[in-house]
Amino acid sequence: MAVPSLNILYEDDQILVVNKPANLLSVAGRGPENQDSIQTRAGALYPQALVVHRLDCATSGVMLLAKTKSAQSELMRQFRERETHKEYQAITWGDCPADEGNIELPLITDWPNRPKQKICYEAGKPSLTRYKVLEQAGRRRRLLLIPVTGRSHQLRVHTMALGMPIIGDRFYAPEPVIAMADRLLLHAHTLTFHHPSTKAAITCRAPLPF
Repeated sequence: MAVPSLNILYEDDQILVVNKPANLLSVAGRGPENQDSIQTRAGALYPQALVVHRLDCATSGVMLLAKTKSAQSELMRQFRERETHKEYQAITWGDCPADEGNIELPLITDWPNRPKQKICYEAGKPSLTRYKVLEQAGRRRRLLLIPVTGRSHQLRVHTMALGMPIIGDRFYAPEPVIAMADRLLLHAHTLTFHHPSTKAAITCRAPLPF
């Protein structure tokens, strides 16, 4: 089911799952120019819709909302307790140290340059990403990325630190890598969670746009 302003992947009386386009805010910001968002578009269809988690503005893919306060509370608990499973795909540029592995580097907000994040071994929060190379063409790679923790910009900073910035990343990639695409090539492909009422496992996938 789809409407012009919202690509709905799944819904029932408790939850709403949508495919967020790249360069659309998850939640409305300050000022009239920052009002268009998944939150406001969902609210136009369902005034009771509540945000459960967020994706970076530049990132596309699966985003989960709740239709009741109790559903929101339970789903947020699942994210907080790491009971959800998220899989992203990204196209990167650079040399990969191994075909699969873990990236475990502590992250903290780079306050003078916020919303950017940076690696900080003294004060950063523990952050873990699992990765696997799915395809390779020269220095261009398609990666499966599984964030075990959910830090802001985690996948973008972790891949950059590994020497493989995500193509189109205007925050962290060098200019030649930014110029390779007109958007950030990072997509939230799959999200698995438990239904807040029935407790059944639900897996939602957003078609790959690149």
